[in-house]
Parts: sequence; C-alpha cells; structure tokens
Amino acid sequence: MGKAYERIADELRGRIRGGQYGPGDRLPSEAELVRSSGRSGPTVQQALRVLQSEGLIEKRHGVGTFVRRPRTPVLRDNKRHQWEKNRARAPEAQRLATGATERDTGLEVDDLVFRASYRELEAVPEVAEAMGVAEGTPLVERTYRTRYGAERAPFALATSYLIRSLVASNPDLLDETKEPWPGGTMNQLHTVGIEIARVDERVTARPPTSEEAGELGLPPGTAVLVLRKTCYDTEDRAVEMSVVTLPGDRTEMLFTTHLERW
Repeated sequence: MGKAYERIADELRGRIRGGQYGPGDRLPSEAELVRSSGRSGPTVQQALRVLQSEGLIEKRHGVGTFVRRPRTPVLRDNKRHQWEKNRARAPEAQRLATGATERDTGLEVDDLVFRASYRELEAVPEVAEAMGVAEGTPLVERTYRTRYGAERAPFALATSYLIRSLVASNPDLLDETKEPWPGGTMNQLHTVGIEIARVDERVTARPPTSEEAGELGLPPGTAVLVLRKTCYDTEDRAVEMSVVTLPGDRTEMLFTTHLERW
C-alpha cells in the first residue's frame, strides 16, 4: 500500500484519465480534498505536487487547480532544412501559404500568433566563435515567439543572429516589421545572394531557468532541449546562428539518416 499522498494522487489521476475531470476542468479545492480524504493539508499538497510534476494539472495563483490541457506536440526533423531551402525561391504566394512551424505542428497559418523583435549589437565571444567572426562584429539579433492561438505558451524561445554586413544591402532584413517573413531565413538570405549549403545542429538538455519555465509554461521538473544551429553558405562561411530553447514536454526530435548501400 502506498503512502497517503500517493493514494490521493492515484485517485485524482484515475479520475482525470477516466474522464471525470476533463482538460480545463477545475479540481476540488485543497480544503475540499482534505475533507473528502480525511488527510492533512500538507499530505494533499504533496499529492497535488506529484500530479503537477507529471504535467496533469496546473495551479493558477488565486484561482485554483485545473486539469492541464494537452499542448500541441511538435515534431522537428532534420528534413525541415531541405524543405525550407526548396521553398526559398518559390513564388511569394506559395511561401505565404505555410511555414516551418505549420510543418512541424500540422497547424494552419491562421492558427498561429507570431511575434518578432530585432536589435543590433556586437558579437559576444560565444556567438563570435560560432560564426567565425571577430568579437565585437556588428550583428542583427532576431528574437521569435510563435504560439498556437488557443494556448498561452510559445512552441519555443528562438534567437537568431545574422552578420550585419552580409545582409545590409537589403534594408528589409534589418526591419522587424517585415516579419513574419514568407520563406523564413533561407529566403531572406537568398535576397542578398546567399545560398545555404550546410546546417550544423547541436542539441543538449538541461533544467530550464525560472524565466524559461514561466514563459514556456513548463510543469515542475520538465527539462528543455537547447538547439544550437549554425548555417553555412556555399563558400563555407557561417552566415546565421540561432539558439532555440524547446520545451521537453511537447517536443520530439527526429533524425533520419540514409546510409549508402554496399
């Protein structure tokens, strides 16, 4: 027989999975659970913490505890880069119809809420090393947030860096009001004569910072995946570098490798 808080958690979990409490439904208050279970407040609180750590429930300060709505999953595979490159020279109407987030989630353009912000800064050592430029090189930093309109948290926290001197010939690439850009970075670079030939990606996992956990709406104990991507052109120059922080509770990474036949 489990501990008292485990039995309370088991009972609530069973009600959630059995449909008695559906997504978005409010659970009984802690006081009500204390009365119905005959257990102490700390025991009930520990049971709720277990369910929160599993991502089944969420607490809203001053409101109550609710069954957490399943979030739209994201399947990010390594074929997306060729897909993006194939669209970089497509007519604008085709590029406007859909984008990488729609491809990864199965959603439509009108389902999404997008936000972008730009600023110019000098390359710090980590970014300068990744892009093969001198520390202090002028860069354009682009920050992106995209979310499903029915959800509060974005799919990822994305920051991208371009070398300013490489893109300045097209003033639109320095203007955040031109976002969302149909065709994304591949098309943006195409407008200044740059073709992406290689994409390097490194993925690590770590606990989120408190700011990341809050913005991504992560249950306690959920890790994030940190994707560091560097794009190289046909002259093997690093022309774009991005850091994408992905929530571990909704992101699947798929890598498909075709092997040469004997």
